Amino acid sequence: MQQTLIILSSISVLISYGIYEWSIITGRTKPHRTTRFVLLLITALGTASLFASHDRVAIWLIGLSGLNCFIVFLLSLKYGMGGWAKTDILCLVIALAGIVVWKITDRPALGLYAAILADFAGMVPALLKTYRLPETEYWLSYIFDVAAAILTLFAIRNWGLTDFSYPLYLVVINALMLALTFRPKSIPKPVRT
Repeated sequence: MQQTLIILSSISVLISYGIYEWSIITGRTKPHRTTRFVLLLITALGTASLFASHDRVAIWLIGLSGLNCFIVFLLSLKYGMGGWAKTDILCLVIALAGIVVWKITDRPALGLYAAILADFAGMVPALLKTYRLPETEYWLSYIFDVAAAILTLFAIRNWGLTDFSYPLYLVVINALMLALTFRPKSIPKPVRT
């Protein structure tokens, strides 16, 4: 049963990123560049951390996410928005600090928690963008992200904090992004003549 859940979670991640990448190329989604760069760094850190702690469940979810984060980051360079606001730079610094903490301590669990904190910091620019401009994100990909994280939670056998913390975080952050995509579309400010 665990293997089936892992496979279904992995398929859900692939579908989510396929939808997201398609929505970027077709102009439906405008990913935030800094968020996508931070998520690329974080998924690389998280994958390495889970690999070092010999995790065999959540690593599939974050590993596939890492590969797709690379693709989405590349697409964001051409089709995305944002990148050098003060919030963006702060989030990037927090993400880099998470990597430094992991490397200095050489403790996989601490690296994972630093990755979650940095991931959240990296999501802040996208959360703000989606709050202001909900039409710049496509809701369907977030449904598959939530489903993938829930399937991963059900696949966990050892309910230690390091085992379930990342998938649980993914459920919460993706559900929040999903909710924000359903906000009313932004109203343009009147032009003064």
